[in-house]
Amino acid sequence: MKYYVYNFLAALTLLITLSSAIAAQSRSDENTADATRTGTISGRVVNDSGQPLANAIVSVRTYSFGGPGRTTTTDSEGNFQVSGLDPVVYLISAAAPTYVPAPRDPDLNPIGYYRVGDSVRLELIKGGVITGTVTKSADEPVVAVPVRAYMVRDSNGQPSRYGAPFREQTTDDRGVYRIYGLPMGTYVVSAGGGGSSTGYIVNAYGTDAPTYAPASTRDAAMEVNVRPGEETANVDIRYRGEPGHAVSGIANSTVALDQPSGFSITLSSIFNGTSQSSYSAYQSPAGRGFSFNGVADGDYDVIAQSFLPGGEWTISEPRRIKVKGADITGIEVITKPLGSITGHVVLEESKAPECKGKRRPLFGETLVTPWHNEKNAPKDQPQFLWGLGGPTLPDKQGDFALRNLAPGQYRFHARPMAKYWYLKSMSWPASVVTSARATPANRSVDAARNWTTLKPGDRLSGLTITIAEGAASLHGQINLAEGQKLPPKLFVYLVPAEREKADDVLRFFASLVSADGSFALTNLPPGRYWAMAQAVSETESNVLSKLRLPDEAEPRARLLRDAEAAKIETELKPCQNVTDYQLPFRSAAPRQ
Repeated sequence: MKYYVYNFLAALTLLITLSSAIAAQSRSDENTADATRTGTISGRVVNDSGQPLANAIVSVRTYSFGGPGRTTTTDSEGNFQVSGLDPVVYLISAAAPTYVPAPRDPDLNPIGYYRVGDSVRLELIKGGVITGTVTKSADEPVVAVPVRAYMVRDSNGQPSRYGAPFREQTTDDRGVYRIYGLPMGTYVVSAGGGGSSTGYIVNAYGTDAPTYAPASTRDAAMEVNVRPGEETANVDIRYRGEPGHAVSGIANSTVALDQPSGFSITLSSIFNGTSQSSYSAYQSPAGRGFSFNGVADGDYDVIAQSFLPGGEWTISEPRRIKVKGADITGIEVITKPLGSITGHVVLEESKAPECKGKRRPLFGETLVTPWHNEKNAPKDQPQFLWGLGGPTLPDKQGDFALRNLAPGQYRFHARPMAKYWYLKSMSWPASVVTSARATPANRSVDAARNWTTLKPGDRLSGLTITIAEGAASLHGQINLAEGQKLPPKLFVYLVPAEREKADDVLRFFASLVSADGSFALTNLPPGRYWAMAQAVSETESNVLSKLRLPDEAEPRARLLRDAEAAKIETELKPCQNVTDYQLPFRSAAPRQ
């Protein structure tokens, strides 16, 4: 058996992106109701012109692996409906031939998950196409050679977070290839190479070194820009047919199992400090090793993974090797358990009469997500490791576990789906290692304000997430002076006006202003706030997420000073819904 780990993680990332492509989503007023019964999620799948996509496949599943999942298809009007769903958080994706998910603006749609009763609009766009011909020096076609298109930068010009996703096709009897359904981005294209001696698929060109378009090694490869629905033709490859090298070794584990699952070994090329093309091989439980063929000269990371019962992984430290003119043998990689974090979600009720009878949040609708510190991530660690430790749902008692976490620094995100509840605090016992300065005994550590440090194999426990009743909401409109226009990217900020709350990271909020000047902020703790509208650079993204980073204290302090100077204060009462708030916009240079 052969595991393509990068393909799996790329598909997982694609699935999460699809689930977040929300254009419209309905919520009830959330008064008392039986929220524990099964229910329905319905919606529509459309293209970028708003036209329905019939026969699209829609997948509905929970964020917890192994949880209940359902699949359906859209009707002639692009509509779908899935009933009998338990009241938990769901991930929803849509797929159709040649289509890819529309890029999501995380500042516009920061939630990215659904619950029963939602009406969902999913948008797909036509993927791009790269096509060309692979020939030998005498213009003879190279038939049935695998051709891969690797994304090296996404639509925002940034390297992929979890390694370089790729699509693969083989040439026909004319040497022609056509790779379709490509997300927008920048690609390099290669033919041949990457054979594995333990794979079941025979690749006649697997022992050759890859040839990149137009006829080069990776360092001189042509970059191809792909746009939605457009075909980039004549990306031809003059196949060099040069023999590659072999990389071989053996994988072992520090964990002894009665029924081991074997090992998936990944060989990733490193180009300009980032992971590029990758190949996978499988070492069976009784196997004596692994081997890669068709490896070109260059730097590589070798890493092994194996599965444990219960959904946990063991991972080896990356073994950096340099291939230069010869085979490499005798590599040993040893897998070790990844880290984990366990904790508990606490629900804190309000005594305010305005909140009486409001819907309580369900633990199964409260997603807890770990985010690693990208600035402090080890440079030699393969990026796909950060995609292993995904979100989780608490059980019926509020207990949760975050598993398969790579060593590094983490912060956490949790947001209740219930309208009148808000995230009040996240805290650690003083004994847990964080980025905070020395903490007095018996005093908890603010897990929102400080990074949590996780070492290899660490098992941290005691993370307490408190969700409190009494959340308010603020919907309004930007007031423009005569002749004034909205900037391309404008945010409304709420920052704490109460001095004692100035260091509370969870009291800082940001909302992207729509083209019509409207904005909405929800799940707000009651209290006094400074409100301000401020433009940001058009290239800036994840504004709210960055605003709450533990090491962004100075930008928060600067924003607080600007808001205080604007002198627009508002007070939100428990469970209050403000629907007609008017906020003036005072022009200033965009914040960088």
